[in-house]
Amino acid sequence: MEYSPPPFFKRGPSLLTRFTFFSLLSVCLLISDARFNYLQIFRQGIGAMVYPVQRFAALPGSLASRVGSFFVTQSQLQRENEQLKRQELRNSAAVQVQKSLQTENQRLRQLLAMRERLPRDFLAAEILYGNRDPFTRRVVVDRGLQNGVSAGQAVVDENGVIGQVTRVFPWVSEVTLITDKEQAVPIQVVRSGLRGVTFGIGYDGTLELRFMPVNADIQNGDLIVTSGIDGTYPPGLPVAVVSNVERNAAYAFARIACTPSAGVSSSIQVLIVATTDKVPANPAVEEQPSLKIKKGKR
Repeated sequence: MEYSPPPFFKRGPSLLTRFTFFSLLSVCLLISDARFNYLQIFRQGIGAMVYPVQRFAALPGSLASRVGSFFVTQSQLQRENEQLKRQELRNSAAVQVQKSLQTENQRLRQLLAMRERLPRDFLAAEILYGNRDPFTRRVVVDRGLQNGVSAGQAVVDENGVIGQVTRVFPWVSEVTLITDKEQAVPIQVVRSGLRGVTFGIGYDGTLELRFMPVNADIQNGDLIVTSGIDGTYPPGLPVAVVSNVERNAAYAFARIACTPSAGVSSSIQVLIVATTDKVPANPAVEEQPSLKIKKGKR
C-alpha cells in the first residue's frame, strides 16, 4: 500500500528546482558583485552587525592572552631592569676610571711643566702607600737603588715641595714629608727676602716657621719658597703660604703657621730631584799653637 502525506501539508517546489534556482542566483550575485560591486555596501553592513559578536566571541581568548603577556612582560621588565642596573654600574665604574685618568693626565702635564722649571735631572715616581706609623708623615715611592735614588734627594709635585728621601731600598724608597715633625726645610719669604726654616707639625698637616723675631716683616698670604742654601732643595720651589701670624711682646719669637703649597696628602705622581751640586765644606779651623806659660821663679 502506497503512503502519501495528507493534502494539507504543502511541500512546495522539488529539491532539484530549489537547487537550480539558488545556484543560478548565486552565480548571478557573484558575477554582479565581481563586475559592478553591488554587494559592497551590503557586506559592510553585515560586517558592522557581526563585529560585536566577533569581539565578544574572541574576548575570552584575548583576556587569556593579555594576562599571559602581562606576566611575561613583567618578568622581562625585571630582567631588563637588572641588566640596566648592572650596565649602569659598569658605566659608572668606567666613568670614574675616565675621570681618574683625566686627573692623572693633567697632573702629569703639570709635572712636565715642573720639570722644565727645574735646572737639573729628575726621576718620575709614584707613591705606593703611606707609612704605617701614625706618629710620622712618610710615604713609600716605587723607585729605589736600582733607579739611582739616594738618600737626601728632594721630592716635589706640580705645586711644590713634598718632602725628602730619607731611606732607600733596592726597589722602593721612603720619603719623609715636609709636614713630619722631624723635617726641616730652609726657606725664604718671596716678598721680604727673609730667610728661615720651616718645621712640620706632624698631626694637622701644617708647617711652622720658627725662630722669627716678633717684628719680622712677614704677614698672612706671603709665599715661602726654598732658599737653596742647604744644597738639598733647589732654590725657588714653592713650599708654603703663610696662613696665620701671632705676635706677642711677651715672647722673643712670633708664632707663624703655614699651609703647604704642594699636595702633601693628595699627590700620587711625584718627581725625585737629582742631588744638587755639593756645597763646599766649611773651612777647617786651624788650631792655634797653645801658648806655654812658664812659671817664673819668685
